[in-house]
Amino acid sequence: MIRIQGERFVDEAGRTLMLRGVNLGGSSKVPTSPDGDSRFPQSLHNPKDASFVGRPFPLDEADEHFGRLRSWGFSFLRLLTTWEAIEHAGPGIYDEAYLDYLFAIVKKAQDYDISLYIDPHQDTWSRFNGGDGAPAWTFDVAGMEWPNFPATGAAVLQCESGDFYPPLIWGTNAIKLAGATMFTLFFAGTDFAPQLLVEGQPIQDYLQGHYIEAIRRLALRLAELPNVIGFDTLNEPNCGYIGWKDLSQPMAIARMGFNPSPFESMQLGDGRPEELDFWKPGLPAAKSTGRRLVNPGGLSAWKEGAACLWRRHGVWDQGSDGKPRLLRPDYFATRGGHAVDFNQDYLRPFANRFAAAITSVAPTAVIFVESMPGLPAPRWGKDDATGIVHAPHWYDLLHIITNDFWSWVALDGKEGKLVFGRRRIRRALAAHLAAVKAEAKEQLGGVPVHVGEIGISFDMRKGKAFKSGDFRLQAAAIDRSFRALEDNLLGATIWDYTADNGKEAKDKWNAQDFSIWSRDQQSDPGDINSGGRALEAILRPYPQRTAGQALSLSFDRRSRSFEFVFRSDPLVTAPTEIYLPEFQYPRGCIVEVSDGSYRFEGRQTLVYAHEGATEVHSLRIRPR
Repeated sequence: MIRIQGERFVDEAGRTLMLRGVNLGGSSKVPTSPDGDSRFPQSLHNPKDASFVGRPFPLDEADEHFGRLRSWGFSFLRLLTTWEAIEHAGPGIYDEAYLDYLFAIVKKAQDYDISLYIDPHQDTWSRFNGGDGAPAWTFDVAGMEWPNFPATGAAVLQCESGDFYPPLIWGTNAIKLAGATMFTLFFAGTDFAPQLLVEGQPIQDYLQGHYIEAIRRLALRLAELPNVIGFDTLNEPNCGYIGWKDLSQPMAIARMGFNPSPFESMQLGDGRPEELDFWKPGLPAAKSTGRRLVNPGGLSAWKEGAACLWRRHGVWDQGSDGKPRLLRPDYFATRGGHAVDFNQDYLRPFANRFAAAITSVAPTAVIFVESMPGLPAPRWGKDDATGIVHAPHWYDLLHIITNDFWSWVALDGKEGKLVFGRRRIRRALAAHLAAVKAEAKEQLGGVPVHVGEIGISFDMRKGKAFKSGDFRLQAAAIDRSFRALEDNLLGATIWDYTADNGKEAKDKWNAQDFSIWSRDQQSDPGDINSGGRALEAILRPYPQRTAGQALSLSFDRRSRSFEFVFRSDPLVTAPTEIYLPEFQYPRGCIVEVSDGSYRFEGRQTLVYAHEGATEVHSLRIRPR
């Protein structure tokens, strides 16, 4: 049993829990049929017929994967689903076979004493504009013609991009016409698109209502399973155009391929060809390779006979000379004479509406609140939902941006500058994560923190590790992230574990290869660790249950030395439990404790009983 007590997760004995696990899994973003892989256009042709049964893996593989994860010390999961997986066939039509399948998967996880929370995942809105999440029909009700998105520059899709598809280019879809429009409608359609009604409802109410009802139905289906502790509100929500101060200006930090301003995107989507710079990423900055004509065929991103939604709302129009004019460059930045605040005006009300719906069928469910990446948590008040967790994502940014790793340099995400030297890097990354952690107290009033995503790309340096099986560079990269976590005594779910990861399709989504396990690299099916990648850094000791408050935690992957200090709680009588991976200590280990006694339970758990007369206790473990 996992519950919230102040700023901690605790078990039934009152012990502090450190929840460590994985996101399961990367390929859950795409269907199993037809052609469940973002590289292939066939998977976009029949959205109503898509099936996600078998994501994250077929039911007959569940024992294998859950057994491996539990052996690796992962007793907690962030389990991916998508709105599309539940309601792809049309508004109000739910895939009962998928809901039954997901129930069976979650129940099987319970057999392995694995707890989890549900992540309704999305990236840049939907598969149909180059991401994942929302069903295709959401574009239909907004009046958008999604098959025309690539030609009109409204989105970039891997299956339409040829050889030019750099890492993270998919993320630019959030600020292109299709994604930015849908996010704006979902969070703020009532304010910014009041003319757009669907079945008599404002588009914002319609979209949010269907999304929340789909996840509520899943919550109802899983309500009897005690290992489901809660639900994420929405993976990495995006503000779309909300708050954009000048629609004539593009976002400078997203220069990959075409980088139109919102005004240029609106013109392109309205069937007007435009010449734009074509950018290739590079250091220290992206470079233009020249100008190219976009949408030469004059296709429209809108349904036949419909003009651009934003033109209809007076954002822009065509002048008497036939040239487009931007009439309201700050249209999305103000409302009622006041500057808009995405977090407070739109994200917070949505999170509260979501929480109310979920807890109506699962009263004890914990709500994992996510903010838009780069924004702090919303400010929470006494009238807002209770039983929440701050669930930010945190990545080693320079590695993510470059898809490479150097031990001597990193990007300080807090200060926005490069930092050099291993000691300075460790302090800077720890400080950045400490600032993220502090938001739980400053913005949300003191709630637990769980880092929903942390991880690295295994595809760095053109996939050389996949060919050689040498993941030492990746181990160094993920170790740096784990140290930042441990310096802040935080739990996290690694992005990701993809059961069908392979050399060609990788995680089966937008050329990403983040999985800590790969079927293609499994040489010995009888070895639980075979196919694991960078395990020397990932499988590390940690305190699963602490009879008090953790004070410090460290693991050195080279010496395999583990140190842990905590202050005991006199009201907690149950012992402290440490996960000790056999992978790190195949010949056993030497344990030094400040007081009390210890014993081993099984091969991978150390049970420590401290002395009641002592307040602060320490353990040191090293290989035998």
